[in-house]
Amino acid sequence: MSVVADSPVHSSSSSDDFAAYLDEALDANSSNSSSDEEAESEHEFEDVRTKRRKFESNGETEGSTSEGIKKHELVVAESSVRVDVCTHPGSFGDMCICCGQKLDEKSGVTFGYIHKGLRLHDEEISRLRNTDMKKFLNSKKLYLVLDLDHTLLNTTTITDMSKEELHLHNETDSLEDISKGSLFKLSHMKMMTKLRPFVRTFLKQASEMFEMYIYTMGDRPYALEMAKLLDPRGEYFNAKVISRDDGTKKHQKDLDIVLGQESAVLILDDTEHVWMKHKHNVILMERYHFFSSSCRQFGFNCKSLAETKSDENEIDGALAKILGVLKQIHSTFFDKLQGDLVDRDVRKVLSSVRGEILSECVIVFSRINHGALPSLQRVAQQLGATCLTELDPTVTHVVATDAGTEKSRWAVREKKFLVHPRWIEAANYFWQKQPEENFGLKKPTNQS
Repeated sequence: MSVVADSPVHSSSSSDDFAAYLDEALDANSSNSSSDEEAESEHEFEDVRTKRRKFESNGETEGSTSEGIKKHELVVAESSVRVDVCTHPGSFGDMCICCGQKLDEKSGVTFGYIHKGLRLHDEEISRLRNTDMKKFLNSKKLYLVLDLDHTLLNTTTITDMSKEELHLHNETDSLEDISKGSLFKLSHMKMMTKLRPFVRTFLKQASEMFEMYIYTMGDRPYALEMAKLLDPRGEYFNAKVISRDDGTKKHQKDLDIVLGQESAVLILDDTEHVWMKHKHNVILMERYHFFSSSCRQFGFNCKSLAETKSDENEIDGALAKILGVLKQIHSTFFDKLQGDLVDRDVRKVLSSVRGEILSECVIVFSRINHGALPSLQRVAQQLGATCLTELDPTVTHVVATDAGTEKSRWAVREKKFLVHPRWIEAANYFWQKQPEENFGLKKPTNQS
């Protein structure tokens, strides 16, 4: 496809042709080889150059005569290009996608994951987002950005596998029929990947409510390989696979390269701090540690799921619970809020749903590490809890790591809940108040 010929951004007949082109590009099979992408890019660059040469040639030969002006206008009309009013909404390489003019300055944002060399300016991004948002809201869809590692799957290098995990070499699934498997040995990458239980059902049902993107801090070849495992038929992501190679900020993720309005985007990730500008969009995911290398990476001195020959529960594991949360947020956004759809904000819905989890709890903390306390208080308050510094009759829970503190003893004496900080963490991950008895502290032996 030629962007200039097929996508007249400023054509008076349609202001959405370029949006349609991007839709087509996003729906293209993301498994295309890099050589094919480069060849296609070179072809489109040449289309742009040809249009520009045609325009310049006509301008030079026709001069300022009335006949020349008419022919010049005809060329412009035929090319669907209006150079005199072009605002250069974007570029391929250094050529304007609309008029073919060579651009000296590089401004805007690169969308290389959509098409190699594509750069869009801020006004065009805003226009496309508005167009896209109206389309998806009318279809009762929001946007969902999904992390890969520890969220949807777990990957290890083969050399990092422990002796107790070597049995997995005989248990891998065939790459010939990926849709039926969950454990894959990628010999060409010297890796083994385990998909999280319930992930295929999760993606299928989530795709009915959301336009979905993958966004990983892994490199692009890895991202595309994982996308094939998760979406072998290209039903969910296609070209909407973003890697660290596509990002605009080092060691950070940002929604500036997602064609969705922030007010309609949810993010599912196991790491909140990589989304510094978009924390209010994030649903924090409990990490999936299938391999021992993953446990070691995060400082856990314990057996991995693979070493114990076990796995998360398919029915009530992390993804199954989060799917229920997504359905609740989606239903609230479309069915319970008042006013125009475009004026609604999914971040407010997310905050409201989260704020109901511990809304009836009044918490006092006791002997919590000073470095961990602010974060724990923040999470508890986001979950709707009231946090106090001193004991009073309204307190329902004392959160502590030591049952022998004065506040802990008070909780036992007054028949209040005495729980470990993991009680709050579990509520945050599972979006549900957890049974206190599963997180209780042993009562001190000396009650005097």
